[in-house]
Amino acid sequence: MIISMLAAGAATTATAASAVEKESAMSTLANMLGGLIVVLILIFVLAYIVRRFNLVPASSNVLKVVAATSLGQREKVVLVEVDGQQYLLGVTPQQVSLIDKLETAVNTEMDSFANRLLQAKSKQS
Repeated sequence: MIISMLAAGAATTATAASAVEKESAMSTLANMLGGLIVVLILIFVLAYIVRRFNLVPASSNVLKVVAATSLGQREKVVLVEVDGQQYLLGVTPQQVSLIDKLETAVNTEMDSFANRLLQAKSKQS
C-alpha cells in the first residue's frame, strides 16, 4: 500500500514536471517567434524609410538624377544629366515630359548619407 502511494505520488510529480517542461518550451517558442516578427517588421520599416527619403541614390554612369522635387502626390520635376547635358523633366504617372534642355549645367552639392543623417537628426532635436 505504501509502495502504491509512493508510485502514485511519483507519477503525479512526473506529470507536473512534464507539464512545466511543455509550458517552458511553448514560452521559449513564443518568444522566438515574437522576436522574429519584430525583426522582420523593423527591416520592412527601414527599407520603406530609405526608399521614401531616397537616402541611397542609385548610381549610374550614363543616366544621373541630379535633383528631384515633388509637386504633388504623384507629380514631380526631375533634373537629369545624360553625357554631361542636363534635362528638366516633368514626371506624372501617365507620362514623362521634357520641360527644358539646360544650356548651362546646374551645380548641386552631393550630400552623402552621413550628411543627410546628421540633418535628419538635427531636425528632430
